[in-house]
Amino acid sequence: MEGRGRAGNGTVTSSATPGVRLPSPRPAQPAYIPRLALLPAEAGEMALQFEAFYAGGLAPGWNLLVQGHSDSGEDKFEINFLSETGDIVFHIKPRFSSATIVANTFQGGHWGQEEVSNVFPLVLGEPFEMEVSSDAEHFHVHAQEHKVLQFSHRHRPLAAITRVQVLSDHRLAQVELARRGLSWGDVGY
Repeated sequence: MEGRGRAGNGTVTSSATPGVRLPSPRPAQPAYIPRLALLPAEAGEMALQFEAFYAGGLAPGWNLLVQGHSDSGEDKFEINFLSETGDIVFHIKPRFSSATIVANTFQGGHWGQEEVSNVFPLVLGEPFEMEVSSDAEHFHVHAQEHKVLQFSHRHRPLAAITRVQVLSDHRLAQVELARRGLSWGDVGY
C-alpha cells in the first residue's frame, strides 16, 4: 500500500517481518520496534500480532492499516493505542456476533463509556481492511473504505500515545504504520 499519506513520508517493508511496513528511518527521530507473533495463537485465544513503539508519540498524524481474514465467528480481533503509562487510550474491536464496532478507553484501571457503531461493512469469512488515523481532536476508523467511527480523544497530551498493538486469534495479512504529513497544529498536543 505504498503511497498512503503525503509525499516525503514513505514507508518501507521490513524483510524480517513480512507484510509489515514501517516509515523510512530519520536520523533525528526514535526508531520503531515492530514485533509480530512468531507462533499462531492457541485455539480460541488472541495473540499479539503486531506491536510498535514511537517515543515521539503516535497521534496525531499516524495512520495504521490492518488487513486480515475473519475466519471465525468469534470476536477475536482488536487494536489498542497505549500511553507511556500503559493506559489504553483507544481500544477498537469489531464484534461479528452483534455486527458492531466498539471503541473505548481503559485509564486508571477503569473502562470508560463504550461507543458503539452499527456501521459494520465486515463480512465473516472474507478478507478485511481496517484503517485508524488521528487528527488533533479524534481517532477516525474506516473499514472496507467506509467510515465507521469517529472517537474523541480522551487522553492528553496526544504525544504521550507511544505504542500500538494489534491482537488477533489468527495471523494478519499486513500491518502498516506510517506517518502522514500534517500541515496544521501538529505541535503542542
